[in-house]
Amino acid sequence: MARLERPTTESRNPATKFLEWKSNDKCFSYYDKELKENISVELPLKFLFIEHYHTVKGWHDKSESGIYSNEVYSIGNTLLEVKAFKGGEIASGFYKDIKDKVKNAGGNYARSIYVMLEDGSMANIQLKGSAVGGIKKEKSIDGKDKKGWSEFYNDNQSNLDYHWIEINAAAEGKSGSVKYSIPEFEFGKRITDKTDKMASETASMLGDYMRGYLEDKPFRDGSVVDEYEKNAEELVDELDI
Repeated sequence: MARLERPTTESRNPATKFLEWKSNDKCFSYYDKELKENISVELPLKFLFIEHYHTVKGWHDKSESGIYSNEVYSIGNTLLEVKAFKGGEIASGFYKDIKDKVKNAGGNYARSIYVMLEDGSMANIQLKGSAVGGIKKEKSIDGKDKKGWSEFYNDNQSNLDYHWIEINAAAEGKSGSVKYSIPEFEFGKRITDKTDKMASETASMLGDYMRGYLEDKPFRDGSVVDEYEKNAEELVDELDI
């Protein structure tokens, strides 16, 4: 065993759970590698926002495997490399240029949201479709607009560092004969100084990881948040449930 620490080519993602919204079950779920099974996380769920990124998720029928891509902060300026676990590269380029090809292969735009849970651990929440873009009143079961993550974030981003975010219920929508649900985000109580310190430590850990992760990703000149990525409707694909 060498006394000098050897450099590694890839650091490990600090998130302990990767939560996905299960529309039919109205809850989150994550895969437990040790148990080798999916674990349901029932509502309510409370967390602190750390940071979010753009990515692609989905299913590739041809290779019978999942679709994934690198995570980017600025989807209008940074190249995406979309691949299938067993099928190799699907497309590479700026999202608006490869969107149709990605969608035809089974991929969808997704938000990758890093959060701190109540126990101080870091988790990643992955949302797509209406969970990001929301439900318009004409498709809502109760006839009211339902905010997705994008609108909730835009409305509250100036205060998210100091307040919990809560998901206590699911909002229901309908597309044709298909019913679906999305998480309802609520602005929670202000955090304590102790929690603020924990959140800063968690954010620092994520920052260390993401600096190494993003440093070799191709980037073009432009605003970090350009007009394209401000418009959630242009980013979110058709309802994917």
